[in-house]
Amino acid sequence: MKEVMKTIEYFLTENVRTARRFISSLHLDITIEELHFELLDKNTVAVQIEVVCAPLLAGKDIGVMSEAGCPGIADPGHLAVAFAHRHDVEVIPLVGPSSIFMALMASGFNGQSFTFHGYLPIDKEQRKQKIRELETSAHQLRQTQIFMETPYRNDQLLKDLISICKPDTRLCVARDISGANQFISTKSIKDWRKISMALHKLPCIFLLYTS
Repeated sequence: MKEVMKTIEYFLTENVRTARRFISSLHLDITIEELHFELLDKNTVAVQIEVVCAPLLAGKDIGVMSEAGCPGIADPGHLAVAFAHRHDVEVIPLVGPSSIFMALMASGFNGQSFTFHGYLPIDKEQRKQKIRELETSAHQLRQTQIFMETPYRNDQLLKDLISICKPDTRLCVARDISGANQFISTKSIKDWRKISMALHKLPCIFLLYTS
């Protein structure tokens, strides 16, 4: 990855400041001030994609960086990738961490059949209904159900899961994967009900499964 990054002058990122800091930490023997950074986040619209991806049409390479995850996986980076395909520009994925797959790897759940749902509904009643649907799918399809939440709503989601799901349904909570506060635990709902814990507004992946 480092060798490839040495050749790239243009980057799309969710946070320019942290992107600069990350590249600097790699000690690539390049001048950060000579690099070009453009914002690509959840608020980026189609018209802006045409602008920030313009260097591709001039034969330049563009690197897509995720703020906390893997570009294109529950991440706005897919917009740039779609642009590249529309213009027959080669897309080369690089090896990198994905909290979604790392959580699945560490959960002990079915890795042969799984679905990632992204964020659950914000509305309380809709969220509860979605949880019931996920549990039903896990049971009927023997399929791991993977989802996430905005960090400041993690604790409420955990409470909803514990109160709504059946006692024998299994839940994996994967918090701050690969970070300083990593916590990954898989338990039945009845066992989660015996535990009092807070997720402290850290990134989390949740997984449901029934066996």
